[in-house]
Amino acid sequence: MADTTLPANLDIASAFGKVSSQFKGLNTREPGNWPFLPKAAAWVAMAAAAVAVLWFVIISGATETLEFERSKEPKLKEDFRAKLAQAVNLTELRKQKQQVQEYVTQLEKQLPGKAEMDALLSDINQAGIGRGLQFELFKPGQVDLKDFYAELPIAIKVSGRYHDIGAFTADVANLSRIVTLHNLNITTPVKDSSGNLAMEATARTYRYLDVNEIAEIRKAKADAAAKAKGAAKK
Repeated sequence: MADTTLPANLDIASAFGKVSSQFKGLNTREPGNWPFLPKAAAWVAMAAAAVAVLWFVIISGATETLEFERSKEPKLKEDFRAKLAQAVNLTELRKQKQQVQEYVTQLEKQLPGKAEMDALLSDINQAGIGRGLQFELFKPGQVDLKDFYAELPIAIKVSGRYHDIGAFTADVANLSRIVTLHNLNITTPVKDSSGNLAMEATARTYRYLDVNEIAEIRKAKADAAAKAKGAAKK
């Protein structure tokens, strides 16, 4: 039986020698003149490097996105629990909303309208006269418009006995409309030997705004904001 091992080894060694010879003496400045195998190997290496870079970029971006989405998970879970609780208690929440609306309506009824302000001022004046107090000053000030109501300050100065002044402040607090007293100052008149006291205060009463007044206030605010924005751009 003939031994073929040696010729096979020679063929493999010869083929390897031919392949390795193509990689010897390569001019890196002229790759276009390289033999086929070095060219193919260079293309494969470049393609592998490109794939590796692209894969790294894609994986890196995906990792950042994943971490960002994971950071949002606790907040989303919290929102879900809150909304779930609201959904479970929806009927009760609607009842509470209705109760709040009724309470707001009740409070609004304590705020006079434009036409009722004169009557309210008269009630304050009559409360003092009914307690035997002498009005030395009763002067409504400038109306201060808020978002949904107007505030009217009234400078008052009355004189009378201590208990009558106290009863007057209680009567003002018990008026059907909201009236508050601020900056109370009670003194003893220098030239008064009757034992009377003088009280200075600012009474504040409130009225609700009608639809037209609210629209005017909102328009004025919008115009002011637009003007400020235009000035900022300049």
